[in-house]
Amino acid sequence: MTDRRLLAANARVAAADLADPPPGRERVTGTPRRVRRPVEDLLDAPEGRRERQLLLGDAVTVYEDRGGWSFLRSAKDGYCGYVPGAALGAPATPSHRVRAPATHVYAAPDIKSPDRMALSHGSRITAIAETGDFVETEFGFVPAVHLAPADQLDGDPVAVAALYLGTPYLWGGNSRFGIDCSGLVQAALLACGIACPGDSDLQQAVLGRPMPRGEAPRRGDLLFWPGHVALVADAGRLLHANAFHMAVSYEPLDAALARIVAQGGGPVSAHRRL
Repeated sequence: MTDRRLLAANARVAAADLADPPPGRERVTGTPRRVRRPVEDLLDAPEGRRERQLLLGDAVTVYEDRGGWSFLRSAKDGYCGYVPGAALGAPATPSHRVRAPATHVYAAPDIKSPDRMALSHGSRITAIAETGDFVETEFGFVPAVHLAPADQLDGDPVAVAALYLGTPYLWGGNSRFGIDCSGLVQAALLACGIACPGDSDLQQAVLGRPMPRGEAPRRGDLLFWPGHVALVADAGRLLHANAFHMAVSYEPLDAALARIVAQGGGPVSAHRRL
């Protein structure tokens, strides 16, 4: 049975590309759109619970607009859910992505001009023009030093994850303003061009290759527990978003292993190498 989180179908419609859609749904091809707000919660139902988040510029396919809500599938990971229809706009090909931990969008190409919004690492913008040290977008002007070409990839997921150090823990979060364990791993891997699901159980099922029990962890490995995932920063440290510190933090590996067992999380359930 298809995981509900990845099932592009609700009580009324189903994506036309589903091989085995639920019965009684109207088959629809969907409409491509993109996110026009800095961060938008992806909910399990209209007015429902946050499951993940979308960032400005994220591409989506909308299968239904109803009562001010859009039921959609996210292009970056296949996650399905609801966002306010007002958060979406026409599709556009991004020219740049935010490579800094965060940046601001200014009203003019001047750091003293009013800031209109803050953008997280990983946000995608479409340039209208380049003006001095700024890139002009439909939303305003972004410092060019905070941007990279949209197709330029990073090479080290751990280094990308380290950009989020100190970010407050937020269940279901996907931004520099709040992030959880699987959101951190996804942000790090997507920046390096590695496809990555949104939740830790889905990540454990598909990322990398399993390591035998007792294999020494090395930089870039992933350690999993039920409901949690951490990046190995080096032989002695983890880098993860965790509710113990309520932030993205480094933690000594041995201390983290002992703490998680003591808190009832059990031993490591999987060790995977990218």
